Amino acid sequence: MLHQPPTTPARWRTVMHSVVRAPVNAEAVAVLHRAARPLMDELPLLTDRVVALLREEEPAYRAASVDPEGLWQEVYRSLRHNVGSLLRPGELREAARRCSWRIGAERAEQGLPLDALMRAFRIGGAVVWQALVDRVTRHDPDGARLLVHVAAEVWDFVDEHCAVVAEAYRRTERRLTWRGENRRRLMAEALLEGTVRMADLPEVSEVLGLPERGRYAVVVVTGPGREAHRAVHRSRTPAGVRMLWHSRSDADLGVALLGGGAGAGVGIGAREGGGVGAGVGVGAREGGDAGTEGLLEKLAASLPALPGARTGIGSAVDGLAAVGDARRLAETALRSATAGGPPVLLHEHLPAALLVSSPGLAAELARRVLGPVLRLEGSDRDLLLHTLAVWLECDGSARRAGDLLFCHRNTVLNRLRRFEQLTGRSLARPHEVAELSLALTARRVLHGTAYDGGTYEGEGERTHTAV
Repeated sequence: MLHQPPTTPARWRTVMHSVVRAPVNAEAVAVLHRAARPLMDELPLLTDRVVALLREEEPAYRAASVDPEGLWQEVYRSLRHNVGSLLRPGELREAARRCSWRIGAERAEQGLPLDALMRAFRIGGAVVWQALVDRVTRHDPDGARLLVHVAAEVWDFVDEHCAVVAEAYRRTERRLTWRGENRRRLMAEALLEGTVRMADLPEVSEVLGLPERGRYAVVVVTGPGREAHRAVHRSRTPAGVRMLWHSRSDADLGVALLGGGAGAGVGIGAREGGGVGAGVGVGAREGGDAGTEGLLEKLAASLPALPGARTGIGSAVDGLAAVGDARRLAETALRSATAGGPPVLLHEHLPAALLVSSPGLAAELARRVLGPVLRLEGSDRDLLLHTLAVWLECDGSARRAGDLLFCHRNTVLNRLRRFEQLTGRSLARPHEVAELSLALTARRVLHGTAYDGGTYEGEGERTHTAV
């Protein structure tokens, strides 16, 4: 729906139809009127002349998207309103402005360049002025010298309508830009939520610049500081990955096309390079899952560390229709991430992902397997848990664990034996080692504890181990 032009600004009222309202010379105005009246009968010929000049001088009007019949009708209406308003400004002034406003808005919607539209109005003004001069010269030679006195007022009239057209064009362009950004935002939201209908996928693919047949993963970033999140949006992705970012009130989500062109991420609502995701290639599964995981690892390494933020990256999925599943996988990975820590790749933390997906079972596992240890005093509890975590990290080597813990290997073995006695589980039995490892992971992801290569963060406290 086209908006109506605003109330006439004061700066336009000062020049609008000053030919009639503030005549320089009454005789000159009379000459103008005598010349303009016959032009109303010659409008089809004038229209032909303007259209021919437009097609000759303006490439935009030769484009296949410009309908010849529609162009002729547009020029005819404009000339009829504007020539008529020279004769009867009081009656037709606002109608002429509405006509110009409508043309500006419609051409903005069609994507015709504004500079071409402005030149078209000046060409129309030049044709009308030349027709006035020709008629006065032929039929009223004595009045030709008087016509000069109203030339400035006539061209002020043309300038006024150029200003109306430009304002209508820019307002419509802003509205269309907002509508397009909002449309892309809604499409991205539906894509990430997994609510896009299959029949709408081709349109979503075209608007977002993402191929239907691609290999996709999703990145989720949460935490304070929108400025820090903008740094993620501006981060340069590695070769073979293309990012499309979508911001929500609670998180920033990035759709990663694996196998697309390299370059900086593109944010929805901030068109770059001709469109969101413009120039993206079809994602290919080069190297299979190993190649895909390699790209995800490079992507994780390229993301900046954000104080207080958590980042999760889900496993890859096939096809644009599965991006909603990729988002859920990324949110699962996010639950295993620590504030300010590195991005968590789901395929590197699958046991933790399983546990956070069922927190009730994870809590029960930790309670049943680690219960006797968890009931110890804080420092004693953390020492045993930390020792087991380091020993598992060292692939069951007491010597290497001792080096990290700054104690003798026998001290490590003594602590592990005490752990076995408390839990009733043997570290010599693989399935019981697996239970203990899962129980440690469950406690970490549920309570925010973490082993960071020499330090154990307990629930609300940190204990440094020593001999």
